[in-house]
Amino acid sequence: MILTNLASGTPISLGDAGLTVVLGMLVTFVGLGLLLAVMVIMAKIATRKKVQTLEPALETVNPVPVTPVPAPGTAGKVKLYDVPDREAAMIMAIVANRMNRPLNELRFLSIKEVHES
Repeated sequence: MILTNLASGTPISLGDAGLTVVLGMLVTFVGLGLLLAVMVIMAKIATRKKVQTLEPALETVNPVPVTPVPAPGTAGKVKLYDVPDREAAMIMAIVANRMNRPLNELRFLSIKEVHES
């Protein structure tokens, strides 16, 4: 197999061809490394500027205690005593249906299974 220089058409040795490939790959990876370094530096500068612009705004905000707010239409928590969630939901739906009232207008404090003797 004869390797030739594409530009001049002269034959080149296998060692010269290998050296050309290695140098080409080295230049490519060094270029990619420099590009990565520039991107990392730019990202650090951008985040530093963002933090500096947000710090004064954060100092002026008074922290407000967050209290859990029930979802719209809910009436708080229900204590269940030895009753699975599924059965409690069915009981609440049946009671609301029998009373002809929407479920979100009723408030259930607790549900407990009672055994009659």
